[in-house]
Amino acid sequence: MTTVAHLDLEAGPAGTRGGGGATSDAAGHDAEGGNVRKDLFLAYKTLGVVFGGLVTSPLYVYPSMNLASPTEADYLGIYSIMFWTLTLIGVVKYICIALKADDHGEGGTFAMYSLLCRHADIGILPSKKVYSEEEPLLHNQSAIARRPSKLGKFFERSIAARRVLLFMAILGMCMLIGDGILTPAISVLSAIDGLRGPFPSVSKSVVEALSAAILIGLFLLQKYGTSKVYGTHFTKFMHSPVNYDGTFSNCCSCTGAEAMFADLGHFSRKAIQIAFLSSIYPSLVLTYAGQTAYLINNVHDFSDGFYKFVPRPVYWPMFVIATLAAIVASQSLISATFSVIKQSVVLDYFPRVKVVHTSEHKEGEVYSPETNYILMVLCVGVILGFGGGKEIGNAFGVVVIMVMLITTILLTLVMIIIWRTPPVLVALYFIPFFIMEGSYVSAVFTKIPEGGWLPFAVSMILALIMFGWYYGRQRKIEYEMANKVTVERLGELLAKPEVQRIPGLCFFYSNIQDGLTPILGHYIKNMSSLHTVTVFVTLRYLLVAKVDEHQRILIRRLGPNGVYGCTVQYGYADSLGLDGGAGLAEQVTSCLRRHIETTADPRRSPASVEPELALLEAARSAGEVHVRGKMRFYVGKDTGWFDRFMLGFYEFLHGICRSSLPALGTPLQQRVEIGMLYKV
Repeated sequence: MTTVAHLDLEAGPAGTRGGGGATSDAAGHDAEGGNVRKDLFLAYKTLGVVFGGLVTSPLYVYPSMNLASPTEADYLGIYSIMFWTLTLIGVVKYICIALKADDHGEGGTFAMYSLLCRHADIGILPSKKVYSEEEPLLHNQSAIARRPSKLGKFFERSIAARRVLLFMAILGMCMLIGDGILTPAISVLSAIDGLRGPFPSVSKSVVEALSAAILIGLFLLQKYGTSKVYGTHFTKFMHSPVNYDGTFSNCCSCTGAEAMFADLGHFSRKAIQIAFLSSIYPSLVLTYAGQTAYLINNVHDFSDGFYKFVPRPVYWPMFVIATLAAIVASQSLISATFSVIKQSVVLDYFPRVKVVHTSEHKEGEVYSPETNYILMVLCVGVILGFGGGKEIGNAFGVVVIMVMLITTILLTLVMIIIWRTPPVLVALYFIPFFIMEGSYVSAVFTKIPEGGWLPFAVSMILALIMFGWYYGRQRKIEYEMANKVTVERLGELLAKPEVQRIPGLCFFYSNIQDGLTPILGHYIKNMSSLHTVTVFVTLRYLLVAKVDEHQRILIRRLGPNGVYGCTVQYGYADSLGLDGGAGLAEQVTSCLRRHIETTADPRRSPASVEPELALLEAARSAGEVHVRGKMRFYVGKDTGWFDRFMLGFYEFLHGICRSSLPALGTPLQQRVEIGMLYKV
């Protein structure tokens, strides 16, 4: 049972139009004022959660640089490049352009890929072919926007191009996850390294051990949610280190800008823009200028990094603030990692892991236990394995610039395929950014043997997992859609004399909505039976916080007596389990009873309702059973090597990932799994 992934709904009701007089104008002004206050408050909170990695770069930038006998001209050149990198990438690319390429408020490379798939037929198996009822949801597009562009037609015709695009989006997301591994490691390690200034006897291993202990504590607190752990008052730590800012390297002078886009789901676009333009950008520009002025007079002090520039009277207060700032900065990439994992699980590109929403008001506040502990192990491993800041810095630079380059390519496709931007403007965007970031890529590739291999290794492993899972899921959906059981076919199966209707209430879970899963035919043929009341349940994930109670469970009759279809719609803050209220089975049963009693059908007499209700109560008294199909691939000897490897890998992942039924609070003794082999 899998949540329907590609649903295109906006949260909230549509606003009314028309006259409202002075009252509506006043209400509009009040609402506008409230939105401004909300945006300003959110902008304040972004200083820690979103921009943490950006403003704590002075902790590790200069210790990671290799400068041989730098001169005044060298430092002036470095500052010039940093200034234009911050301006072009930070302001022009992300603030002015990329933040507008969101997918229902979610940012990042994978969100842009999802946006492209919803507006053009470029997915490996487009969602609109599977879930046909989503077509009307694109009604607000113009006829021109719905007509594919020449580039869109090229991707639609070329399966190779679509696979490359998917792999690029997956690689960009995996690089961001690699960023979530490296940012906490390098930030905390560089902050704790300040102990060695006043205490030269403190060994490197002690610094590494303390850094690892802090990170372990940080990851153990993640289950309480970002807001509860950090709160809004922690954001004030983010500005203190900026007074002594430095540069990591030219390409990493805007380290953390990629998190600004990936963390878009946590806050609003306007809040991020306000915070960056009014505070972050001018602070970084001025402090980089001050840093450059200091280094011109002290050309060899870059190797001591951040703490060399701190005045001795405030050394220890700055050490405490820097450590706290590094911890909060780590949260921006940890939160971004949770967000992209949640996006990929919802869109069925990643094996099922537990995703917990720690806030009912913000979709972006999520927590994944498995992801959290894997990140913790990898972060601690990076600290203990690399130790030095230069190796981690090399790996960090590879991650940052690769994410930015992939974002540039995908954003260009969004401009051409969706926004229909004039070619001249597209060229003005793509050519300068591709040349600049391509130059940075060529520079950081020289660091691959010196630590830069780590993010590539992690990203390739994650990309293989995601691509293998997605490929297997889509092959299963293709088979289900080609072999689905229609209502007419179900009637024919139940009409056979050898098929019996046994007492009981059965919830049969299905992946598809416009038909019944082929496992049903397999079940009836082999068991020669079906429960007297059978409800085919499909879960449907909506991009809203909570679904109204009257819209949450939709019941329909499927024709044969006692057979119903049920679509359970839920938002990211809805709970489907037993905690906090009635279980899913009880809710569906109540809605089914209501449906029988209130369905308007003039051809039905009130007397015909009673037997149907009695049948439902008798079936419920006889017992409930929850049936889930488990379709597995049978890879024959004549199968190609690609399918043999990818489907075998998918079966391995499917065997170790979480089942979807336990999340519904279904008792173990009521669960039944029906296996079915699908020969490839």
